[in-house]
Amino acid sequence: MDINIIGVPLKYGCDIDGVQDGPDKLREAGIIKIFRENNLNIYDMGNVFVPRVDDKDKYKDHKTMKYLESILETNNNLAHKVYSSLEAGSFPLVLGGDHALSIGSIAGARKFYENMAVIWVDAHGDINTPETSPSGNIHGMPLAASMGLGYDRMVDLYFKGQKVKPENTYIIGARSLDQGEIDLINNSKINFYPMDVIKDIGLGNVLEEVKIKILESELDGVHFSFDIDVLDKKIVPGTGTPEIDGFSIDDARYTIEYILSQGFVRSMDFVEFNPLLDEDNHTLNTCLDLLKIVARELCQGIKQKA
Repeated sequence: MDINIIGVPLKYGCDIDGVQDGPDKLREAGIIKIFRENNLNIYDMGNVFVPRVDDKDKYKDHKTMKYLESILETNNNLAHKVYSSLEAGSFPLVLGGDHALSIGSIAGARKFYENMAVIWVDAHGDINTPETSPSGNIHGMPLAASMGLGYDRMVDLYFKGQKVKPENTYIIGARSLDQGEIDLINNSKINFYPMDVIKDIGLGNVLEEVKIKILESELDGVHFSFDIDVLDKKIVPGTGTPEIDGFSIDDARYTIEYILSQGFVRSMDFVEFNPLLDEDNHTLNTCLDLLKIVARELCQGIKQKA
């Protein structure tokens, strides 16, 4: 299996400058070499084009959502890259950029897989809609849109309709939610494991439960979306919306290792690294550390299938 690196230099979903430089900063720091050292066939597919928008025009396309048309075009193109990678038998690894890109990565994966789950590791739920979002930032809406909720053109991106069912959606590590998101969780079948639950029953038990539920479901693919702000803000200063009381570095390592070692993940996002906000490359080095685990686990998975 080949690994396709797809960069998405998107900042419009979070409306914070610097995150668009994440993919190229990771490349400069040797991400391709890390994968090759694990004897993986790695192909850098370059960056998805992001149409440029002046800040003064952020509400030009919608009265409450920022930079809508640019985000939709970027995600539509990303969806096709992800779908094409899967069609070719490759593993698409999408490097952000902000988390709004997951509208496209999930859509592309879902076009290939008939019945898919999404594992969403993030300090935030990202299940706002235009009506519930207090900021208008689309990076707080991608999971809702993927579940068929919110603005119709985001819901119908790449192909019409819901991409993932709420009961096949797993949110892990959240600790900062808006009221609309809380209401949605309370009134849906979303599998929700916030930090207080993780601290109560243990991360290992949470991941084991997620694994069992996925294996018992009639699924043919899993998309894994990892936002670095799931880590405690002291560990990742270089991210746009850091939160306290998050994962330790060992928690993050263990989560990535555990999820990828199950062999059911077919595509992945790694998002919200902002080099402009970083301090002494601390976040960069943390990202590289975690991506080394991604490379190692993908390598092990390929060996097991051989």
